[in-house]
Amino acid sequence: MDIKKEAQILKLTSPKLAAQTEEVRNRALKAAADALIANKEDIINANKEDMDAAEKSGLAAPTLKRLKFDEGKLNDVVKGIMDLIELPDPLRKIQLKRELDEGLTLYRETCPIGVIGVIFEARPDALVQISSLCIKSGNCVILKGGSEALKTNRILFQTIYKAVVDAGIPEGCMLQLEARDEIKELLSCHEYVDLIIPRGSNSFVQYIMENTKIPVMGHADGICHVYVDKDADIDKAVKIVVDSKTQYVAVCNAVETLLVHKDIAEKFMPVLYKALKEKNVEVRATEDIRKIIDCDTVSEEDYKTEYLDYIISVKTVENVEEAVDHINRYGSHHTDSIVTENDETAEYFMQMTDSANVYRNCSTRFADGYRYGFGAEVGISTGKLHARGPVGLEGLVTYKYKLYGDGHIVADYAEGRKSFNFKDLQ
Repeated sequence: MDIKKEAQILKLTSPKLAAQTEEVRNRALKAAADALIANKEDIINANKEDMDAAEKSGLAAPTLKRLKFDEGKLNDVVKGIMDLIELPDPLRKIQLKRELDEGLTLYRETCPIGVIGVIFEARPDALVQISSLCIKSGNCVILKGGSEALKTNRILFQTIYKAVVDAGIPEGCMLQLEARDEIKELLSCHEYVDLIIPRGSNSFVQYIMENTKIPVMGHADGICHVYVDKDADIDKAVKIVVDSKTQYVAVCNAVETLLVHKDIAEKFMPVLYKALKEKNVEVRATEDIRKIIDCDTVSEEDYKTEYLDYIISVKTVENVEEAVDHINRYGSHHTDSIVTENDETAEYFMQMTDSANVYRNCSTRFADGYRYGFGAEVGISTGKLHARGPVGLEGLVTYKYKLYGDGHIVADYAEGRKSFNFKDLQ
């Protein structure tokens, strides 16, 4: 495949897709949802083949769980598409309307980014979410999923692409890459691709950033924290920590480090330890914690590690200030949560923690576009430009300025024959 040639086709198609009405884009999404249901058996069979091959290759259990795409997962992504259809159209929203002078009016209007390349892990539901978000937001998309999901991704892509084109979306709006060496070619397509969103390890994201001129949006690691304050409700804290760690362990919003106020550690840790052991979680902790429970020793390297596994590091802190300092130093600015009944302490944490998602008394696992009501997400951004946190529809649009005049020229203003008379019209 000539990737540059294909990317050029998407670039030329992108204005045509952006011009489609909300009705056409929603109709295409409904067609995609129906097609996924109609092809359910073939999709699940393809996933079984991927699962069998992955198990034989010795793929880790948490990654296998992410790879699995059964009837339940299919129903979830179809529901996500239907929810997405109900969301307001993100395109052609007037953000600014200003009269610069009589007969000279400026508008700022939302529009798609254009062509987006998304490189993601072996997680078939991500392909469906990304595709549907791009159709809804009017963006052409290049998809490269993990090789372990090759057969599942292939049939999902073929099903969705055929459905949306048959429903009126322009041909050439989507492209699927399968070979690993095609990533390098994609990164060289800076004339045609407007944005790259990589999902994966820190080293992988750094590789992408260092090897392309295309703007990159994403997050490097998911080193998330829960801080259990001295004024925490213990039952509430146990539920939140266990859910944050074990509800789905191989994801970027699972907690990796637990911070515990020293005054509550002796009462809290035995209860939590029992709950974590029931979930087969390995605990690594500081020496004062190890005097309370029987566990391994934590190292500074643990604080920098995204386990994506049934492991959690635990450290005591003197106060909320130390907890925040630890998070801002070792965290990845993804998602961090405090458990406390003290409003003043909570407010300090919420204000001072420099993360895309900051929570009080709830699990870090809520950091997700679907759970935020975005319909789905293409990923989570820990950057601060354009989009931050779960990236849904709003993160996939930008804006353009439209200026309407009637023979207006700058020379008249520069030479004093006319003067600007700014008036906001909305």
